[in-house]
Amino acid sequence: MEVILKQDVQNLGYADDLVKVKDGYARNYLIPQGLAILATEPNKKMLAETLKQRAFKAEKIRKEAEFMAGKIEGLTVQIPTKASEKGTIFGSVNNIAVANALKEQHGIDIDRKKIILKEDHIKELGNYTAQVNLHKEFKVTINLEVVAE
Repeated sequence: MEVILKQDVQNLGYADDLVKVKDGYARNYLIPQGLAILATEPNKKMLAETLKQRAFKAEKIRKEAEFMAGKIEGLTVQIPTKASEKGTIFGSVNNIAVANALKEQHGIDIDRKKIILKEDHIKELGNYTAQVNLHKEFKVTINLEVVAE
């Protein structure tokens, strides 16, 4: 019997997979537990449409990430902050400050969780780099210039 899995089932397959199982396993376990539905022609067509739409959305998100990567790659962001005469910062610069500076200086709105600093917090003036994870395929590096106000 062919069924379409609605959830991941260990040792069988992943959600939206079309798998062939024994009749009893499908009728007595998979279907009553809500883990699968029968693979009838209408259900197969619905599955194909769902996969097509999901692929379209994933491609759209990938293209947006690629466009943003082209915009951001190699940008230099100045982060003004209060600092002592020795060059140590009062407080620290973190990914929130970098996201705010990107928005103010370049008009680019990036979620702070996507910005990863090589150091957790920057505590001195100077030049640093940060990685922006836009998509699993697109990771770009931006330059940070921490300057005193």
